[in-house]
Amino acid sequence: MFKTRLLSGILLVILALVTIISGGTVLWVTVALISWIGMRELYKPFRIENALPGICGYFFGILYDGLLLALNGGYLPGESRDWFMGLIMALIISLMAVMVFSYPKYHADQLMAAFFGVFYVTVMLSYIYQIRVLPGGAFTVWLVFICSWGCDTCAYCVGMLLGRHKMAPKLSPKKSVEGGIGGIAGAALIAVLYALAINHWGNADVSVLSFAVIGAAGGLISQVGDLGASAIKRNYGIKDYGKLIPGHGGILDRFDSVIFTAPIIYYLAVLIS
Repeated sequence: MFKTRLLSGILLVILALVTIISGGTVLWVTVALISWIGMRELYKPFRIENALPGICGYFFGILYDGLLLALNGGYLPGESRDWFMGLIMALIISLMAVMVFSYPKYHADQLMAAFFGVFYVTVMLSYIYQIRVLPGGAFTVWLVFICSWGCDTCAYCVGMLLGRHKMAPKLSPKKSVEGGIGGIAGAALIAVLYALAINHWGNADVSVLSFAVIGAAGGLISQVGDLGASAIKRNYGIKDYGKLIPGHGGILDRFDSVIFTAPIIYYLAVLIS
């Protein structure tokens, strides 16, 4: 099991390196594909992965990704806010139409899950691509993974050594307050070392203090994302969202913290970097 998990982790790192360094359309396609698989995993507990609400979610997820690419390329007129708000309105109207014209086949919670999936998976993961296209994004985007996976590793190590107080005993009995604090501190420290490295070898000229703040905030939010995804699984009595990644589970099992971290890092990078 450990060997399988390790090999899968190495492949994920290689995939991240290739797609993020490539950027552009390669990264956009990769994030869009991951989002589609993640939405399908999320819809399964609600039994809408092959039903009209789920299909509606997939369709608008694809529209959102296409809109993001078109706006980034300057192919559409007007403000991006207007386009995205129009898309949200169209999604809500479409889902309500599905409920009305197929009543009573689908319940309100299934429609809410379809709506939630578009934002929780597609929109939030899209910030990986959005960070990459920022000025200096080729360096900043790696903070998403430093904060998410670095925090997870540091939290595990500190929790094993010093963990005494349970963070969320009913939700994740193995996670401790000490581990959580260690994860935040570890993410901040790794972000600082990363900033120093890219300033020295990559002539990045980034603020070490800003990266430390982003690392700490990202580490904190990544744990919320991890526990939030676990809460959904516990509510529906499932162990993993999927089996796509051997030893890790599904896309949402591996990217649950990344989903929360990417938007936070984007806005922090815009505001304080």
